Amino acid sequence: MPADDTRPQLPRRGPAPVVDQMDNAELARMIEAEHPYRGKALFELSDRIPHDDDAATKVAMLSRLTSLRQARLFDRVSLAWSAIIALLAAETPHARACAYEAFGALDTEERRDMLDYLEVTAIEDAHPRIG
Repeated sequence: MPADDTRPQLPRRGPAPVVDQMDNAELARMIEAEHPYRGKALFELSDRIPHDDDAATKVAMLSRLTSLRQARLFDRVSLAWSAIIALLAAETPHARACAYEAFGALDTEERRDMLDYLEVTAIEDAHPRIG
């Protein structure tokens, strides 16, 4: 017989929300509430940035959340960094301005690490590609 597993069980997430049918405000609320699918919501909102200034503004605001700054996608890259990278990659004037403001809200060490990750010496020189 298998040994009893005494580790606590994680709660079930349930079905993923249909984020592509949600508006920007609904997605932002989901991210702010630290919903288990907040990453999915953030990526949906980020996909809208090139054609939607409201999405860019919301992504920049959300990148300041402690929960996104602490949630790691991999290695050093946080959900907050992914938000800033999406803003940069959109290459619209509004999205770039939002990215610079969001980047400026990071602490000094985090800004230095992000520049290192992006392989640039100034955030204005970063032109990441997503896709």
